[in-house]
Amino acid sequence: MDAVPFISNNPTVEDCWRGVVLYGRNTASYKFALASALLDMRPVAGQLIKLEDLAPHFAKQIARHLVESPKQITTSKGKFIDACLAFNQDQNLNSLVDATVAHGFTNVIDAFHVVGSGPVLHKFFEDERRANKGIRITDEFTKLAEGIQSPNFAQEVESRWRLVEMAWNLGIAVNLLNVKHDHVAGEIFTFDKGARRKTVTSSRAALNGYQKGKCFYCYADLSLVGEAMNVDVDHFFPHKLKQHAGINVDGIWNLVLSCNSCNRGTNGKFDRIPSVNLLQKLHTRNEYLIGSHHPLRETLMAQTGLTVSKRITFLDSTYKRVQLNPGFAWEPVEKVS
Repeated sequence: MDAVPFISNNPTVEDCWRGVVLYGRNTASYKFALASALLDMRPVAGQLIKLEDLAPHFAKQIARHLVESPKQITTSKGKFIDACLAFNQDQNLNSLVDATVAHGFTNVIDAFHVVGSGPVLHKFFEDERRANKGIRITDEFTKLAEGIQSPNFAQEVESRWRLVEMAWNLGIAVNLLNVKHDHVAGEIFTFDKGARRKTVTSSRAALNGYQKGKCFYCYADLSLVGEAMNVDVDHFFPHKLKQHAGINVDGIWNLVLSCNSCNRGTNGKFDRIPSVNLLQKLHTRNEYLIGSHHPLRETLMAQTGLTVSKRITFLDSTYKRVQLNPGFAWEPVEKVS
């Protein structure tokens, strides 16, 4: 099995957006807030958004999260966070906007498009703070907003944000986090220091970006919201193997998003084990997760192995233990949207 980079040599605008959200540095939540603000405002290509107009959309996102998660930055809080906390008490929007324009955008606009050591190929705005005191929306953002994946992005950003702030606010070492999946509720949860269960986010929203919004099996476009919702959280190795000694089928490593048709349609998977061809896809998806920052990265490594070779061995050995009738292995009817 080979590792495949999440952002390819010829990335789409959706790849670049998800790269920013899923793989950007996690030293503050400001990148998530800016992404959420842009999705909320839905500006058009060529539009100049003045900082004073962007500020309330951006800062209110931070203020909202501060209510339940007081740690939104890994360094000292500073004047911007203090202003957001004050807004939650006095609802003084003018003061919030003034503080945000003065202090809130210092690093996030510069760093938004940076993933790893450089910027992504497709940028969603140009920085015109010096010339015009704002940012100018690019054609790429309009293409993103008009794409079939667009309705899923808000949930993906929110889910990623909650996963990151969970690690910060619980104050637990990353390698000690115990992140689990509730199959019935469709939620990812953990435990706080008092051993109390704490729901973190929707399993669907947490996993969708790492599958690039596609059904794991047939590549059909997935919809997380509204009447068009067509997503199931599926166990790659079936849930009926839960009692099989040594197999944690409820682990994040074994959960994939499937369209309803592949999971339980006429020719659906149901309790069958997928073909070995699909095992490479599971490995690739898991490496996408591990390539991003905590906490799912640490959870997956704890479940499957600390190195790529150990994770490959884990999947191979698991498959050989449970697939005793290769002729009965399930293959999807592949669709390309």
